[in-house]
Amino acid sequence: MGKIKVETCEIEGLKIITPAVFGDSRGYFMETYQYNDFKEAGIDQVFVQDNQSSSKRGVLRGLHFQKNFPQDKLVRVIKGEVFDVAVDLRKGSPTFGKWHGEILSDENKKQFFIPKNFAHGFLVLSGEAEFCYKCTDFYHGDDEGGIYFGDSEIGVKWPIPDGMELILSEKDTKWAGFSAFRQTMGV
Repeated sequence: MGKIKVETCEIEGLKIITPAVFGDSRGYFMETYQYNDFKEAGIDQVFVQDNQSSSKRGVLRGLHFQKNFPQDKLVRVIKGEVFDVAVDLRKGSPTFGKWHGEILSDENKKQFFIPKNFAHGFLVLSGEAEFCYKCTDFYHGDDEGGIYFGDSEIGVKWPIPDGMELILSEKDTKWAGFSAFRQTMGV
């Protein structure tokens, strides 16, 4: 290995990946994904879809998940900075309902691996951000689920600076809270 550094956190399965960056006076080079390195790090997934979005400061997307076609995701920021969040929705997990947040930026070049059955969302902290992610299953629009980003039971500590106006999609303002999600899971 050696081309990536992999860190774990308090929630099993979540991984923060920092690639080796080779820079000189011309700029830099890095491998953002190399199957053998990721497999050696315990991330042995086949990614079938790459997505990219652009958002301006204050945009909060999430917390989203796929109900019947869950996806592992490998996410990163190629321009700007976001606060990226994953919430454990795995029934029976000792960290069910717990969240972890990570700053991802074009400067730190960190990536965040989020396994299946996690809700995911992010808040744009810079003037603009371009966000890229790989998925292990295709997006199914009619299979999308969500949890309200400000749910007090989950208690995500979004780093919202004074004066920042949040910008949400209509659907993200209408998701139910975590207790409603737990009822659908029978938990």
